[in-house]
Amino acid sequence: MSVTSDDCVFCKIVAGDIPADVLGRTEHAIAIKDLNPQAPFHVLVLPLDHHEYAAASAAADPASVGHAVALADEVARAAGVDDYRLVANTGAGAGQTVFHTHFHVLGQAPGMTESLI
Repeated sequence: MSVTSDDCVFCKIVAGDIPADVLGRTEHAIAIKDLNPQAPFHVLVLPLDHHEYAAASAAADPASVGHAVALADEVARAAGVDDYRLVANTGAGAGQTVFHTHFHVLGQAPGMTESLI
């Protein structure tokens, strides 16, 4: 079953209606370059099905989150990035601006520490 939202920019990217720099794709998720990178390596990994945030994706299909994390690791390692941060914002108050589950894969930033958000 495919779940989409007509007004979701990430659903439009998944469908190929909006172009994106795709770094990887599986039957469950897609990895694209972030248009506004916050680190030298900044990729977004989106489950193909539309849910507003990671916990909603996990509740609907627990494996979808695992597939997205596996693709994040695959794309990072293919780029030579062994150490990276994986971030999922939940809600506008946490900085989420597109309400389709997605993970930020951030790496190659000197001085990246736990206190860096």
